[in-house]
Amino acid sequence: MKERYIGLMSGTSLDGIDAVLIEADGDALRVEAALCHPWPSDTARELHALCTPGENEIDRLGVADNLVAREFAAATQALLAKAGLGPADIRAIGSHGQTIRHRPHLNFTLQIGNAALLAALTGIDVISDFRTMDMALGGQGAPLVPAFHQALFAKPDALRVVLNLGGIANISVLPGHSDGVYGFDTGPANTLLDGWYRRHHPQGGDYDAGGNWATSGTLVPELLAKLLAHPYFAAPWPKSTGREMFTLEWLDGELASDAYAPVDVQRTLQALTCHSIARQLPALDKAHGQAELFACGGGAHNLPLLAELAALLPRWRLASTAELGLAPDWVEGAAFAWLAARFIHRQPGNLPAVTGASRPAVLGALYPA
Repeated sequence: MKERYIGLMSGTSLDGIDAVLIEADGDALRVEAALCHPWPSDTARELHALCTPGENEIDRLGVADNLVAREFAAATQALLAKAGLGPADIRAIGSHGQTIRHRPHLNFTLQIGNAALLAALTGIDVISDFRTMDMALGGQGAPLVPAFHQALFAKPDALRVVLNLGGIANISVLPGHSDGVYGFDTGPANTLLDGWYRRHHPQGGDYDAGGNWATSGTLVPELLAKLLAHPYFAAPWPKSTGREMFTLEWLDGELASDAYAPVDVQRTLQALTCHSIARQLPALDKAHGQAELFACGGGAHNLPLLAELAALLPRWRLASTAELGLAPDWVEGAAFAWLAARFIHRQPGNLPAVTGASRPAVLGALYPA
């Protein structure tokens, strides 16, 4: 039976709320409408601040929880208006919320965005809190999208990897048979690039559009080697990480007293993203012919970054998920709409081989409108 779901996603880059409306029929889906709702600048600043431990966190968190819900509701209403639909046309909203902390080594993750308020404001049932059941079962709670990637993008007897370039980069390895799927966070993608850009670019702005500033810099090999020595990159999977691990404060410590030009650091951070991804992939293609990598997320528009990654992976064919029928900007939003449908029909949403959970589980909690 065909049903409509809305997926709401804001990632670690805080570059906007992705709102995606899908029509689902089992695991088959079609995107009917999508948009990116910008964060108000003052809300974005507060969310960035909350991602780092600070003063009076509980009160600030409570206020931000409601602010996030109101912006998610505004994104939903704008999406419904764009599609010419009303609340009664939507079976449920799948709301990822905004991650404020992700500390899997402490069995703890926190996404805010008051789901009860979101349901009240939209008049639509809300499914949220997708990560905690997986963590209750001993998993990392992330990444959750490989199950969605498997359902939509896997091709029998072919090796495909889906690479999401958000604040953190993650890969889904789809070997062409359902029992071999796995995935993990490879490390930082845009989180350090965006943070360094905001701090140092003379013209200001939130991110390095098209990677233009990084391209104008010079790679610093000794700095790249130092950054790649972080133990996370060599850790075995299952593994997941967040901006709490790869912070500007960590970067400052690695830079120490070395006086590198800010633009050269930006260029080296681009290389860090590419090398930390490429290190995970060469062994995967030995048993195949040409393996395929499909990029999604905001970083899929960073052509210099993709070109550098392609140079590191000469045996791989790189493309966008648009080639598979889903625009790169809407993959994660569609994934959480799909996860909402899985919850409604009491179907598992996690892959234990990915997260490390002890068993598959229905993910999420329901907040009726």
